[in-house]
Amino acid sequence: MELTGAQILVECLTEQGVDTVFGYPGGAVLHIYDELYKQSSKIRHILTCHEQGAAHAADGYSRSTGRVGVCIATSGPGATNLVTGIANAYMDSIPMVAITGNVPLPLLGKDSFQEIDIAGVTVPVTKHNYIVKDVNELADVIREAFYIAAEGRPGPVLIDIPKDVTAHKAEYTYQKPRDIELHIEQITVKDLDTAIEMIKAAKKPYIFAGGGIVLGHARDEAVEFAEKIQAPVTCSLMAMGGFPGDHPLYTGMIGMHGTKASNVGVMGCDLLIALGARFSDRVIGKASSFAKGAKILHIDIDPAEINKNVMTDHHIIGDLKVVLGQLNKKLERLSHDEWLKEVDDILKKYPLSHGEGLTAQLVVESVYNATHGDAIIATEVGQHQMWAAQFYKFKREGQFLTSGGLGTMGYGLGAAIGAQVGNPDQTVINIAGDGSFRMNLNEIMTAVKYKLPVVIVVINNGVLGMVRQWQTIFYDKRYSFTTLDSELNYTKLAEAFGAVCYEVTDASEVESTIVKAIAGKRTTIVNCIIHEDAMVYPMVAPGAAIDDLIMGDEEE
Repeated sequence: MELTGAQILVECLTEQGVDTVFGYPGGAVLHIYDELYKQSSKIRHILTCHEQGAAHAADGYSRSTGRVGVCIATSGPGATNLVTGIANAYMDSIPMVAITGNVPLPLLGKDSFQEIDIAGVTVPVTKHNYIVKDVNELADVIREAFYIAAEGRPGPVLIDIPKDVTAHKAEYTYQKPRDIELHIEQITVKDLDTAIEMIKAAKKPYIFAGGGIVLGHARDEAVEFAEKIQAPVTCSLMAMGGFPGDHPLYTGMIGMHGTKASNVGVMGCDLLIALGARFSDRVIGKASSFAKGAKILHIDIDPAEINKNVMTDHHIIGDLKVVLGQLNKKLERLSHDEWLKEVDDILKKYPLSHGEGLTAQLVVESVYNATHGDAIIATEVGQHQMWAAQFYKFKREGQFLTSGGLGTMGYGLGAAIGAQVGNPDQTVINIAGDGSFRMNLNEIMTAVKYKLPVVIVVINNGVLGMVRQWQTIFYDKRYSFTTLDSELNYTKLAEAFGAVCYEVTDASEVESTIVKAIAGKRTTIVNCIIHEDAMVYPMVAPGAAIDDLIMGDEEE
């Protein structure tokens, strides 16, 4: 049947199983929005306050549901407002399709009103992108975009569609979505056997899980693997939930704010098994000293990550879930009791702890207790993000939504909105710092408009906490523009937006207040006032080895 480009777009979205899109209309996408209006029974559109919020919401929707997130924006500033969200998804390998409108074909390249070469702008931060100049190619491009976004190492794909292409007509025939092919062609028996020999020979193996364990849905296989070889497990920030945070083999996060047990253990192991990890600078610290005495076995779906930041002794390229499944079949149960005790002794000697009174760590622990560890947790970026990773024991994939690679302040609220839309029956909490909260607080209106019971827990220290921490330690306490001096009344702000706010100044009030906020089933701010000099420990100084940790005030 013959349809307009806008109709073809909506039909193809429906083909791909899309039931929700996040966006903001404008002139170049009017035909698309007119069709979304007509087809509102098929696809729900969430109108955000800003296009960046739409991109973050699509990202949070994707991370929490395991599906491809979709966002839409108009040409020019609408499209460029998506770029931070697209870059965020790219750095964290999140499957997302961003659809932008553009000026009509005859006006392209003429500096027309609200024209921007968004395909050119986003080349470095997309897995692939398109500008569709022929309506006859539109359906195939959309189908291919969704496949590329989800297959292999996932990532965002952008489709730019000139306005007249959405009005032109072409033949459309329904197609069933193409099944995602697993990357298993490079997995060989020889590589598996070599890995098994390395594992058998190790006396002190350590498993380092990266974000690929979440993206590859390999949680169960990783648990079986760790239990089979009896090795301690540490996770990067992006791997939270990919291995249960309450498992006896779990030793906490690795890296700049990792636990002493994880950092010292990795540096003292004789075999480091990296699962879907990219060895980022925040994880490895001083690259030349990282796991210097260990052999490194790296399993990853992306060959570009092999030997990029850390040289490996052996690697297997392929789908992590498949590789671990095959290793588990071949491996016999191993025993490393002495090694586990050595790591456990460090864990017990240097536990994560905090002081008396109302502390950020207590706030996160209270969120954990109030939600029984079952909530979807989004975060902004900064100290609160690290405290959330340290003190909330994540159990499953898609439970922790955070900006890892790009470190985007203002990410969390949009992501929480997307997660709540995608998971209406689950509790969704956004843990925010007051600095990050100010970045995109306008999206409270989105949450209220759609009656989303997102709870925003603001860890409010009146400063840009992480930057101030660095200024304290490395810049002789010269607090250049990191003191916010805000007179913001959170209660009045919430009331103006139609939300609810609770102020917390006493440790005894935290957990009960969070319970009350969740029970209220409304968009709610819980404003927790902590001291401006609160610090995240442990901490590794930039460029230092990760076992050279600053543990607290006495070691500053």
